[in-house]
Amino acid sequence: MMKIKDIVAILDAEVLVGENYLNQEIEEFAASDLLSDVLALSKENFLLLTSLTSQQVVRTAEIAGGIGVVFVRGKTPEQEAIGLARSHHIPLLMTSKSTFDACRKIVEAKNKQEKL
Repeated sequence: MMKIKDIVAILDAEVLVGENYLNQEIEEFAASDLLSDVLALSKENFLLLTSLTSQQVVRTAEIAGGIGVVFVRGKTPEQEAIGLARSHHIPLLMTSKSTFDACRKIVEAKNKQEKL
């Protein structure tokens, strides 16, 4: 199973907040810019990839069972989102990769891991 710290390496991501929570295991990941779609997910312990940067992303991920958020395309979240994530112990990562490339990289790494 992958951990958030593995995603940091896979995506060459910057950890914006939550350095102490990178050992959490990720069961699934999801990519969406529609928060209603995120709320409709029936996943637990997932990592959300998004280009939205508001604090609602952090709230929505937490409510839906997310354990971390990756901001794609080098987008920086609002300070309110960072503060909320810090107080709720939710790691926030930022990568310069597009949503598609980030998803592809994660799937490739997951497939390689499953073959071992």
